[in-house]
Amino acid sequence: MRTRNLLQSAGCLVLSGLGLAAGAYAGYAAVTWLRYGQAKTAARPEDRDTLLDEFMPAYDVVERHRIRVDAPAATTLAAASDTDLSDSRVVRAIFAARQMLMGASPDDEAQPRGILAQTKALGWGVLADVPDREIVMGAVTRPWEANVTFHALPPDQFAAFHQPGFVKIAWTLRADPLADGASMFRTETRAIATDAGSRRRFRRYWAAVSPGIILIRRAMLKPVRHEAERRARS
Repeated sequence: MRTRNLLQSAGCLVLSGLGLAAGAYAGYAAVTWLRYGQAKTAARPEDRDTLLDEFMPAYDVVERHRIRVDAPAATTLAAASDTDLSDSRVVRAIFAARQMLMGASPDDEAQPRGILAQTKALGWGVLADVPDREIVMGAVTRPWEANVTFHALPPDQFAAFHQPGFVKIAWTLRADPLADGASMFRTETRAIATDAGSRRRFRRYWAAVSPGIILIRRAMLKPVRHEAERRARS
């Protein structure tokens, strides 16, 4: 009898936890939906990215993340470029959840190592590359599709692209040198829809999946720092 009561209590706790998690997620999605299109410029002047502004000065959504690294900027950017997100169980779980929820077909093709090589293989293009300091990647896509595809554009055509039915996305890997020989690693992602119809679809999609995207961006920060500092010690 006591064992059954304990099991019932444990089951109630699990269900309560799931209910709270579902409620929190629903609340977050609602707030994200309401805030869509209200992205603001960086609050700190040092977070402003004038290079990224050249390709997407206005945007519907933006995510910025940073971490201090005890390694020179060149070492930090190299480590970031080589970071493999598939090494993270959190990232793998997020991709698997999207595949399941969207009904996407499994991708069994072997992928190259490193975030830059992986994204290029998926169709992203390099918009700008400042050696040892910053790389800007960009693509146009329909992210709400189950089997999403990315299409690169020439850098001189990216800002002016307005073909209806798409979302333009640009993101960066950036390392700023600090006075003590360390660096500040930053990553920023911006996105904007090209017309009212795609804006409505992307707004719903972003409200649903942005928690996963934010987790992916945050998940890369510590591995970048760890690898850059390891290389600096070597």
